[in-house]
Amino acid sequence: MQGITSRWLLKLLPWVQASGGAYRVNRRLTYTLGDGRVTFVTTGADVRVIPRELGELPPLRGYDDEPALDALAGRFTQREYEPGDVIVEQGSPVDQVVLVVHGKLSRIGAGEYGTEAVHGTLADGDFFGEQILVPGDEPDEWDYTVRAVTSVTVLILSQADFQEALDRTDTLQAHLAEFRSGPDRATNPHGEAAIELASGHDGEPVLPGTFVDYEGSPREYELSVAQTVLRVHTRVADLYNEPMDQIEQQLRLTIEALRERQESELLNNRDFGLLHNADLSQRIHTRSGPPTPDDMDELLSLVWKDPAFFLAHPKAIAAFGRECSARGLYPESVDVGGNKVPAWRGVPIFPSSKIPVSKTRTSSILLMRTGEASQGVIGLHQTGLPDEYQPGLSVRFMNIDEKALISYLVSAYYSAAVLVPDALGMLESVEIAHGGAA
Repeated sequence: MQGITSRWLLKLLPWVQASGGAYRVNRRLTYTLGDGRVTFVTTGADVRVIPRELGELPPLRGYDDEPALDALAGRFTQREYEPGDVIVEQGSPVDQVVLVVHGKLSRIGAGEYGTEAVHGTLADGDFFGEQILVPGDEPDEWDYTVRAVTSVTVLILSQADFQEALDRTDTLQAHLAEFRSGPDRATNPHGEAAIELASGHDGEPVLPGTFVDYEGSPREYELSVAQTVLRVHTRVADLYNEPMDQIEQQLRLTIEALRERQESELLNNRDFGLLHNADLSQRIHTRSGPPTPDDMDELLSLVWKDPAFFLAHPKAIAAFGRECSARGLYPESVDVGGNKVPAWRGVPIFPSSKIPVSKTRTSSILLMRTGEASQGVIGLHQTGLPDEYQPGLSVRFMNIDEKALISYLVSAYYSAAVLVPDALGMLESVEIAHGGAA
């Protein structure tokens, strides 16, 4: 069976029991007010803006009616653009607020001699169009064109949706009428809600009171399932079980296929897959196309606390090897269970053919910290299932039908969770194609 791979991800992830079929991740509330950038929360491939972060828009600075901010945040819609796509065009009416979730855009206007000129670059956390929140007597027009430079994800609030929210909220109407500023929320250097402490004191001073502020809607990972029905004719089971047990072999190959699908889902599923759950702040692009030692070092700087391993497509690993050879570098190998595995800075690089390669011959490289105690990436399963055959996998006899076919239901339950954002980093747009001849 050629479809069987090494499945390093399944072997390397620490597997945690998800009792009741779900695992809740309570995180510290993390955002920074006053830095001029909007912060987002991702759930798989879906993105939403943190309601309080709307205070980065100047007209909403200091506005603290949380139910109204929640309602306003819920009116933003997510859109994706490809390189070269125009988001807004110069001269058209300003009728939307745009929050840049991920990617790079150019703000283009008229140059000195009538040609186009880039007037600035917009990236993660930037925004434009906030003037619709306080419209003037005359409708505004865009002074520039905004065009996508890379693949871009944005959140858009139309003027009609904002007006509808405004009409329903008296406090928002009063705030925009005054257009005032307010104090920032106390945070620690990592952007988390601050925990008030006292140290170095003597005597009996009054100690500060505090509580650990968590995200209001913690993420719950529910176990996913991969299932199939194995059918074997009773004649085969009765007559041909020597020298090999036919049912056992049929079952073995079926389980191999389920495990391959399981690893693919752990990487690519839009809800819990690691490629979709890497935090936007933990994604970087290559500097020149192919993965260079500099790119791998920068990826290590994102997951610098106890990195466990890199995971990359075999062709991406080969591309990295070519870049090292071109620079006269020879990465060391490490021993993992008797296997010699290439490594960079002592961190092993494992292959996985489940990481996709795009039509433009680009891929991604993941770096992760693992383990529940390390607040890393973990696999989720549930053991103790009825008719359990392997941990998290059950084989249940169903019936024998009128055609004498024996049926077994084979089920695997699994998911994955990223406990804190800096446990997973991703190098995007990794070019794996060979360079042209000199």
